[in-house]
Amino acid sequence: MITEFQQKLRQRYIDAPVTQAPEPWRQVSDGEIPIGGLLGIGFAVHPDSGHDLVMVVSGDGHGLFDAVTGEKIARDRDPDPDTSTPDASPDLSCPGLGPIAGTQVRIAGLFGGGLHSTTPDGWTLDVVSPEWPHDRVILSTDGGLNEGPAGGTWWHVFHSRYSEFRAAGFSPSGLVLAVATSSDITLWSRPELRFGV
Repeated sequence: MITEFQQKLRQRYIDAPVTQAPEPWRQVSDGEIPIGGLLGIGFAVHPDSGHDLVMVVSGDGHGLFDAVTGEKIARDRDPDPDTSTPDASPDLSCPGLGPIAGTQVRIAGLFGGGLHSTTPDGWTLDVVSPEWPHDRVILSTDGGLNEGPAGGTWWHVFHSRYSEFRAAGFSPSGLVLAVATSSDITLWSRPELRFGV
């Protein structure tokens, strides 16, 4: 049985409209980047530019994107079947490609795993499901309490209405936020960490 508190919390999330992420976050690539049959995503760092990279594992192979620009950097349509999905590895990783070839990238998604849910300067990410199976991604500055009305210290930034949710989280640097569904990825980035703001 659901308590009165739980019902109010559920209704708070249902009533919150999807909004743009607050400053300094900006959406990358003007929306979703289509990826058919997406299984999971993971983060890496470009060895030359230092940009955060997002590696995508799908039924159609592996892809690597610059998480700051949304640009596709590398694609492998025919990865080794023995390592093409993260469940083949005890640490849920897949071999990197392009500029990160020779490294392993941990993948979060359909087979498990997870991404960072907080940043060093205090942003928090929660995935809630008040109307399962339609997951919602909540970005907040209040440690995940999500109190008060939406738009104050918390924002409903993504609603998975049309595809199955796979993973959501921050890059290890805290400068990129990614949401992955079975059909696409959505990225937000910011230029720097801000402490004490």
